[in-house]
Amino acid sequence: MDHHVGLLAAVPAQLELLGVSLSLLLFIAGAALIVAEALAPGTHFIVLGVALLVAGLVGFLIPPGLGLLAPLILAAVVLVTTAVTYWGYEQVDIGAPGRGQTLSSDSLQGQFGTVTERVTKTGGEVKLEDGGFNPYYQARSAGDPIAEGSEVMVVDPGGGNVLTVEVVDSAGDDIDRALERDRQENTTEPDAESEHA
Repeated sequence: MDHHVGLLAAVPAQLELLGVSLSLLLFIAGAALIVAEALAPGTHFIVLGVALLVAGLVGFLIPPGLGLLAPLILAAVVLVTTAVTYWGYEQVDIGAPGRGQTLSSDSLQGQFGTVTERVTKTGGEVKLEDGGFNPYYQARSAGDPIAEGSEVMVVDPGGGNVLTVEVVDSAGDDIDRALERDRQENTTEPDAESEHA
């Protein structure tokens, strides 16, 4: 019995890998994943990043002498925090309520936006009104070059990588928007009716 107690006492509460405490490694890895999410929104790096960051902070607070219980506590913290963070991440709709953080290329069809960098047939950038977490997209003109500040509509989502846009006539802008919203609502309603049938 004393032999087993001696083994547990020999395991440090602050486990070390390559001379660095496990808590510090978890904290750094979590911070790096959160930064990666900021650079590539919608990749879900933030879920694991927050979990590792919290586990690292909890690890700093674990008192010495817990033995093998310390890594088990850290594992439980990672699992619980991952579940809670994932749930929260899915509940938060930033920029496009009801659509989640990222948009599919099909949902970009008919979206309205503003040119932030002159759009030509070879390059440019637009900011979509309902563009998701990161509303800025590379764009190409369907016709003549489009000046910065112009209102545009997506005519071809191009797989979501490069959008093809055209200028929206400002006089018909409200009408175009209402028509597009009606078209989107009508395409979703038949699906709901067929489910009830």
